[in-house]
Amino acid sequence: MQQNNSTTEFILLGLTQDPMKKKMVFVIFFIFYLGTVVGNLLIVVTIKSSRTLGSPMYYFLFYLSLADSCFSTSTAPRLIVDSLSAKNIITYNECMTQVFALHFFGCMEVLVLILMAFDRYVAICKPLHYPTIMSRRVCTILIVLAWIGSFIHSIAQIILALRLPFCGPSLIDHYCCDLQPLLKLACMDTYVINLLLVSNSGAICSSSFVILMISYIVILHSLRNHSAEGRKKALSTCTSHIIVVIIFFGPCIFIYTRPPTTFPMDKMVAVFYTIGTPFLNPLIYTLRNAEVKNAMKKLWHIKITSESRR
Repeated sequence: MQQNNSTTEFILLGLTQDPMKKKMVFVIFFIFYLGTVVGNLLIVVTIKSSRTLGSPMYYFLFYLSLADSCFSTSTAPRLIVDSLSAKNIITYNECMTQVFALHFFGCMEVLVLILMAFDRYVAICKPLHYPTIMSRRVCTILIVLAWIGSFIHSIAQIILALRLPFCGPSLIDHYCCDLQPLLKLACMDTYVINLLLVSNSGAICSSSFVILMISYIVILHSLRNHSAEGRKKALSTCTSHIIVVIIFFGPCIFIYTRPPTTFPMDKMVAVFYTIGTPFLNPLIYTLRNAEVKNAMKKLWHIKITSESRR
């Protein structure tokens, strides 16, 4: 990657510099990351293997779980390894790669959440047209467009990052590379770049959150015309989606839609949406979804039965 300065590496200060607290960070986030990968990959394998989970909602959930695993992997392993190191050095190219991966998979998660809301809207508000509108071909096209949109968004972030000149101390007061902490190190007026950051990441987070909440309000309003059983099932599904939307977009909006100022809670807020949310998503979607739980039970039953016959 072509850089705009002579800086070749940065030092990540991480969540803490206290040796005892760093050991706690290692244990806590190793458990979180392991749970995230296992939980999301279990959903991926279950949906891929189960014939009962072939609807568009589970098709999109498959890609949400995949994006969650990759999104967490873009930051968590580095945080875990650095918690055991005395000096956490990250090269310029590694830093730019992390910025790209963070925004690529984060944007993918945003777009898949929108697709899931659109799927629920069509299923509940236009049930007769649902098979036609949400055909497998349409779903595939929507997912491809989501990948393309995520790539364009991340490229825009990388272009902004590559324009930053660094000529002072290379200490990043964060556990990962992102544009907000990098702006603090740049030896230039970052007003315009921060404005572009807010209009890119900030606008995506805010507008997506508004669109999602309006769509779920419309969906919940339309449930009045459904039977009690249909209302209960749709409400359970939509509630899971709304919980995920709130816990993901709240921290994102807090980080990306404000002037270039820092608060003591910034790193913990970032931890919540980069590591916490991908960990919680599998729990939310499995604990509140009987179909996924039943499919998982069947998958494990088949696996145990096949192994016992050997």
